[in-house]
Amino acid sequence: MSKIKIFALGGLNENGKNMYVVNVDEEIFVFDAGLKYDNDINLGIDYIIPNFDYLIKNRKKIKGIFLTHGHDGNMGAIADVLEKLPEIPVYGTKLTLEIAKNDFTKELLEKTKLIEIKPHNKIDFGKNSIFPISVTHSIPDSVCYVLYTPDGAIVYTGDFVFDSTMMESYKTDIGKLAYVGKQGVLCLLCESFYADRLGHTSPHNRVRGFMRDVLRKTENRIIATVFPAHYYRIQELFDEISKTHRKIAIMGKKLQEMINKAIEEGYLKIDKTKIGTLADLESKNVVVLISDEKEKPFANLERIIKGFDKYIQIKDTDTIFITEPSYPGIEKRLATIMDEIAMLGADAISLSSKKHLQHHASQEDLMLMINLMNPKYFFPVKGEYRNLYTNGEIAEELGVPKENIILKLNGDVFEMVDGKNTNSLEHIDVDEILIDGNNSGDIGNLVLKDREMLGENGIVIISCTLDKESKEIIGGPEILTRGFVYVKESQELMEATKKLSHEVIEKNIEKNAKRVDYSKIKNDVREVLGKYFYQETESKPMIITVVQEV
Repeated sequence: MSKIKIFALGGLNENGKNMYVVNVDEEIFVFDAGLKYDNDINLGIDYIIPNFDYLIKNRKKIKGIFLTHGHDGNMGAIADVLEKLPEIPVYGTKLTLEIAKNDFTKELLEKTKLIEIKPHNKIDFGKNSIFPISVTHSIPDSVCYVLYTPDGAIVYTGDFVFDSTMMESYKTDIGKLAYVGKQGVLCLLCESFYADRLGHTSPHNRVRGFMRDVLRKTENRIIATVFPAHYYRIQELFDEISKTHRKIAIMGKKLQEMINKAIEEGYLKIDKTKIGTLADLESKNVVVLISDEKEKPFANLERIIKGFDKYIQIKDTDTIFITEPSYPGIEKRLATIMDEIAMLGADAISLSSKKHLQHHASQEDLMLMINLMNPKYFFPVKGEYRNLYTNGEIAEELGVPKENIILKLNGDVFEMVDGKNTNSLEHIDVDEILIDGNNSGDIGNLVLKDREMLGENGIVIISCTLDKESKEIIGGPEILTRGFVYVKESQELMEATKKLSHEVIEKNIEKNAKRVDYSKIKNDVREVLGKYFYQETESKPMIITVVQEV
């Protein structure tokens, strides 16, 4: 029999950054490697990924990373992980791996092992095995994973919804799910994003009718925002546009490449004659598609609104159509964008987050999954803690014993020995890695504190020049400030700052000294001026001292 440990490096009590680890004796299986966007602090951080030091320390035990689908919240960190762990195999469906490759450098792609899987084809790892099953989400080729162990099956659902209208590469194989449930499920790791929503998600995840009304009632140009990886929404939009006389203009090289590749691979079924060029941008009968790739939400749209786009300007006759409902974390930003559009005289239309849903499981979908799986242990994942808790209550209503419902935070370990909960208190150290631009390393809290200080209190630079031989002050100290005070109205403060700086520097220079301790000068200036500035202004600007010899 086995000792099994299950825990999250990210994804619990948060939306995004999903990474779940199942340790079966000496074999480690990692499910998803996602990121989340920094919508709150906005100090130059592009995205956040889980700290995966645990994986680095146990790299020889890892059998693979198994990606459920091609959304950033589930696989956006894979390139960052593989930079440190290039030898770890990554398993995913064809489309998922194609999307993942977009973030790989040529060098990284050459040294990694990407293994394409097909749903319902078992992958053996000695006494353990992985069985992927097709599920329905807003992107084709989505799967859930069944990890078969000697003690029973562990199922990770990924993102899913039950919608009988979704066919082909979107279709859920309910028969396979039921078969796994009949064999016996030891533990079910189930998404919780919409656990507080009553009913089924379907048909509220389908918005063709709403799009049809927008296209019918709008006479002039439409600028529509899309999430590139939400293929189903793009397909809905194309289907409705194809019934009109309108053309489609696709803005952005990445979005164009993604749509063209999806058409070639059969993931999007689109009449190519409907796709125009940038020459159609000024036509009143065009629908312009714009997207955001790994940027802040609505970054591309905001660039157009502010007039910074060289190809397109918003007119008062335009209609801006936000084709995805808002989600936690961007409501305020969406409201700001809608206001800015209104100030330009254009119309703005967005999907209601109450009427229109994303492709995640609501309560009835969750109940169906739990009934199909009939798990011994139920481990809610993916969502804020209130969502995890509500998901646990749903399982309890369906007969899962309360003591078998596992509510954890990132790093908390759920351990089973011989299929029984040991009530372990073990905790794995977890943290976040902050990614800024192309920097693959962690920005770190010190950098963030510096940015916060600069943003809130500004900067003061003290520059001074010494004679190389005598070490006497021959220039300065000069004071340069940015974001601290309005200099023209703070002359007394500036003169006092010069005087204090001069005194501190003089104090640290001994007569006939051959060398000067510049570190001590900088520290003393920072200490003296820091106290003075706080006493006079109640602000704490960043203070930088530059001393040079000539």
